[in-house]
Amino acid sequence: MIEDLDKPPGRGAFVGEVHANVLMAMGCTALVTNGAVRDVGDIAPTGFQMFASTVSVSHAYAHVLDFAGPVNIGGLTIQPDDLLHADRHGIQTVPLEVSETIPAVAREIRLRRRRLIEVARSADFSLDKLREALAKPDPSSQGPPSSAAPLA
Repeated sequence: MIEDLDKPPGRGAFVGEVHANVLMAMGCTALVTNGAVRDVGDIAPTGFQMFASTVSVSHAYAHVLDFAGPVNIGGLTIQPDDLLHADRHGIQTVPLEVSETIPAVAREIRLRRRRLIEVARSADFSLDKLREALAKPDPSSQGPPSSAAPLA
């Protein structure tokens, strides 16, 4: 996590190809910043993930002001021991108390999504068939789908 304190953040990239390789050598798998990154094309094949607010052509002149403290990235306050989920759509914190249930819940969501997409793509699609699919319990669950369960 790197919080860019410049006003506005992202005028120069703190992480590029060299820095990403140094971070990987230190055991890092991803970078999250409200600032900029660069050399995205060179870094992509390495598998190192970067979540940034922008891309910059130039490197930054960085000054480390703090280490291992909370950061604010895009309005989200992140503590050093927080569990994060990130993808191309954004990043969010995950409560540690639910972390062990995530793989099973993710499987259920994938199965449900797959079933709904199959119904939507079928040649004989109808709203009644969609309602039926929505009401049908997931094969991996012990009852009807929760009304709180996300569909997407």
